[in-house]
Amino acid sequence: MSTPSTAEKPQTPLGALVMAGQGQTDAEAITETIFMVKDISNAYLVTTGDGDLLVNTGFLGNGARNKGLFAPHRTGALKRIIVTQAHPDHYGALPDQQEPGTEVITGVNFVDTEDYFDRLGPFLGIRSGKLWASMTRRDGPPPKPPRIVPDRMVETVHAFEQGSRKFEVVKTSGGETLCSVFVWMPEEKIIFTGNLFGPVWRSMPNLVTMRGDRPRLVRAYLQSLEHVRSLAPELVITGHGDPIRGADTIRADLDRMHAAVSYIERETIAGMNAGRHVQDLMREIVLPEDIRIGEFHGKTSWVVRAIWEENAGWFHYEDGTTALYGVPRPTVYPDLVELAGGAGALAARAHVHAAAGRPLEALHLLDIALGVAPDHEAALTVKKAALEQLLARSGSTNLSETMWLKAEIADADKRLPAA
Repeated sequence: MSTPSTAEKPQTPLGALVMAGQGQTDAEAITETIFMVKDISNAYLVTTGDGDLLVNTGFLGNGARNKGLFAPHRTGALKRIIVTQAHPDHYGALPDQQEPGTEVITGVNFVDTEDYFDRLGPFLGIRSGKLWASMTRRDGPPPKPPRIVPDRMVETVHAFEQGSRKFEVVKTSGGETLCSVFVWMPEEKIIFTGNLFGPVWRSMPNLVTMRGDRPRLVRAYLQSLEHVRSLAPELVITGHGDPIRGADTIRADLDRMHAAVSYIERETIAGMNAGRHVQDLMREIVLPEDIRIGEFHGKTSWVVRAIWEENAGWFHYEDGTTALYGVPRPTVYPDLVELAGGAGALAARAHVHAAAGRPLEALHLLDIALGVAPDHEAALTVKKAALEQLLARSGSTNLSETMWLKAEIADADKRLPAA
């Protein structure tokens, strides 16, 4: 895997996790029989008295590397590969690691989710590229994800023993895809959750991603969390980062995650019933300090909007009649620019907003100006400054927000004349 330049490396906690495997020279031992290879999403080897199994495999193009890192710890034939969700960072390296006779186990709807990403590949690829290309690209764009045909797709629970160790593959109601599963080892109180709760532990879920995906429903997320909590695990092994150890710590973290998301749901529903606009609630709903969790992938305001649209759908009454038809607001931008006295007048007013610490108001005006005059130098200059304000305010904590803002700044910079 090639290393992005220093300028491209995100400093967010999630970005650090995604890049954590660079330079890894050996699989890390989690226990005497469970080993971790860090990748865009981690892969895990579990050894038994009757061969080995993998939980996830890592990203496409990294199969040989991951297989080599696991090799010193292998004890026998690879009997099973369990994939926790149909995102390529979890299964892309599977073909290079599968052996003759290896059973591939996924959740039900895995193939349907593969089909979804295949059908929308060009659309999602452009959007993903803007956010993730600097971290996932090697020497050019990544190859097309492999097509996996599971040997078994679990609808509820699939229990089995391997080498006297007991395993349960459990279909979840939540997760980052409709096919998500977790792997539970009941006698050892160990659970592999994948990205059931998102890529960063004890943090806000991203119910609807900026890239686009089938929505993750808030009640399904809470039900899945309640299910895991009821098992009282003593070791949680996630899709990214180091494992979480200790029943008390895990329980406290799960309680806090549940309280945070439940609070947002209650407040959003209350606001909807009170007739509040979704964007008002996005600004106003703030978690109490005692239940605050990280916002490294999802954000409170985004969860508010996701819950609103999960319950209310795409039509916002405040948008009025024009929302019913296929004529968007930008069709009248030329009129607004003319009435304002030109793109320069809008850029000047946007500069006033930006200088007063109102970058979002500035960007609303600049969308109009640049919608008519996309290379207007003054408008691009103010846009870049407004975006830089937002990036500074964000603290580069949330990866999607950070990468979006950096991409927008780079685009504005590219379109500006050379100094």
